[in-house]
Amino acid sequence: MVTHTATQYPPPVIELIDVHKVYRVGTELVHALRGTSLTIRENEYVAIMGPSGSGKSTMMNIIGCLDVPTGGEYRLRGQDVSKLSQSKLARIRGRQIGFVFQSFELLPRTTALKNVELPLVYSRTPHRRQRAIEALKRVTLVDRAHHHPNQLSGGEKQRVAIARALAQQPDIILADEPTGNLDSTTGEEIMNIMDGLHAEGQTIIIVTHEDHIARHCRRIIRLMDGQIVLDTADDKRSPAARVSHPSKVPAQELAAS
Repeated sequence: MVTHTATQYPPPVIELIDVHKVYRVGTELVHALRGTSLTIRENEYVAIMGPSGSGKSTMMNIIGCLDVPTGGEYRLRGQDVSKLSQSKLARIRGRQIGFVFQSFELLPRTTALKNVELPLVYSRTPHRRQRAIEALKRVTLVDRAHHHPNQLSGGEKQRVAIARALAQQPDIILADEPTGNLDSTTGEEIMNIMDGLHAEGQTIIIVTHEDHIARHCRRIIRLMDGQIVLDTADDKRSPAARVSHPSKVPAQELAAS
């Protein structure tokens, strides 16, 4: 891992530059993002928040290369991916972005180990089994490797999903409401795993509407009507963006958003 001095910023992983996204719904044009610009750097731990219709899901889809902007640029590790074909976007998703979803998205007739290994099969990654086992070890679930999803608790299913994302060794973990189907205690356990991954150097972006989940993150971005209305990195850029691990976002700062 690259070491940065206290006065240096780590390199950008994500750069949104004047991004617009417009959908046509019947005869109406819906402006989901309105000239959004954003930089997320290596090892940041970011929560994206906002009410329904704010644009957070659209932003997540663009960051995750599941959709492309109508206008502006999206640079991932310096590469402009805004106008790539769907096949090229799929390759980027498979190599650089690890997804964690609210509903786990596990194959029910497949063991935990094979669920973790599956994306590596699609990408023809060598040493797939060993990488899958190592990923399960990182979420302390290797002892359940040969269990099927119906033999696992909700928290264990989400840990399998996190391991599946980690096995790809991605630049970014993108988590969409990762605790939404879990009770509060189990949700905290999942977020503690995320905290640990961030401490190891992983870049993590979490889309959430829950304040107590966002408080685990070091930076809060809030959207409203397709625009960023709050970014807790703006006033004190260095604490949110440097590799040193600052304290979590204070409750009063989050409440003010």
